[in-house]
Amino acid sequence: MADIIDMPKLSDTMTVGTLVKWNVKEGDTLAFGDILCEVETDKATMEVQNTIPGVLLKMYAAAGAQLPVGAPICAIGKKGEVAPAPGSTNAPTPKAEPGKPAAVPPIPESTGVSCAPQAMASPVVATTQTGERAKASPYAKRMAEKAGVNVAALSGTGPGGRVVGNDVLAATAAPASAAGPLNVAVAAPADGKGIQADADVVVSSMRQTIARRLLESKLTVPHFYLETEVDAAPLLALRETLNRRLTEASGKDALKLSVNDFILKASAEALRRVPAVNASWAGTSIRTHGAVHLAFGVALEDGLVTPVVRDAQAKSLRDIALEAKALIAKARAKKLTPAEMSGSTFTVTNLGMYGVSGFFGIINAPNAAILSVGATVQKPIVDAQGRIVVGQRMVVGLSGDHRVVDGATAAQFLQALRQMLEEPALMMI
Repeated sequence: MADIIDMPKLSDTMTVGTLVKWNVKEGDTLAFGDILCEVETDKATMEVQNTIPGVLLKMYAAAGAQLPVGAPICAIGKKGEVAPAPGSTNAPTPKAEPGKPAAVPPIPESTGVSCAPQAMASPVVATTQTGERAKASPYAKRMAEKAGVNVAALSGTGPGGRVVGNDVLAATAAPASAAGPLNVAVAAPADGKGIQADADVVVSSMRQTIARRLLESKLTVPHFYLETEVDAAPLLALRETLNRRLTEASGKDALKLSVNDFILKASAEALRRVPAVNASWAGTSIRTHGAVHLAFGVALEDGLVTPVVRDAQAKSLRDIALEAKALIAKARAKKLTPAEMSGSTFTVTNLGMYGVSGFFGIINAPNAAILSVGATVQKPIVDAQGRIVVGQRMVVGLSGDHRVVDGATAAQFLQALRQMLEEPALMMI
């Protein structure tokens, strides 16, 4: 008897998923581990892998359909076998109309076997199809392993076709609109009027979750705000030196440290010195956290995701940089798992690359605070000798949960953070 594959529960809070696209078609012979489809949950877009070898007899849902957990999505059986009907003998395949979610078919009561396929990242394969060992640098292999990329499938741009770190980043790169400043060269509407067509855009599951969580945070968490200005010149000088030395040692494939890597490391060290900020509100108590699990914002086309660098207090600047870059690559490829976006104890959001001088983020509950980082700008300053000179300044803001953190404690954290950034060598100790 054919087996019916149901919409799997891909996160703890998922109740409905959007079937983004099918990777197979009816009549295909499927093996264990083949990617059936991609499903957008309330947290991320994830691949659904097949767990039942056989022939895809019937697809019960079209791309674009919004289905509850447990709804049938397809039937797999033997070649020539008739697919069971989900609830009736003539149940039509749901069709997605533009701008509207597709109809949800009824869940079968006792036909076939309901089974939830697993959602797993694609394995990293270090050999080519001919069995030869793939040429890849150790750095590229580490990045690929963290991002779930098959090294052997990449075309290397290094010496002798060697796969380097930039090749891994390119394989998981998002459109420019998701990775950097917006492209302002936009096409005018067909009627030549207005800036865009009037329309009601269907909100994705991810966007609905973002809206719900931000509204809940802003309405239920008593925010307060502090900011400080940092002398960024020492940090920029150290970054330039380290990147030059890394390039001299590893060439084109060298790790490039970003300003955000230093911010993450400095945040972990500041939390070590002021641990009261590494906490959360628990109703009748304040829960303190022994480990620093750093979330950081990554802008995507459909919103902001916050992957987490775990145990950041125990990791070097290099380790944090490598892990952050791998998580960014997975985020842009929509391969982050719910586990990689949960369990944070502190969040960093950075809009400096957009030229924003300063801002205050909304707290990523249940974190007690979120750090907001602005752009580094050149401006006239008064130095220690009373002279007016050109300085490199960065404004960082802190939004705090006043139930957990008082103003004085938050100020101590910003003092510690400022010391880390202005004397960056302290991060290496």
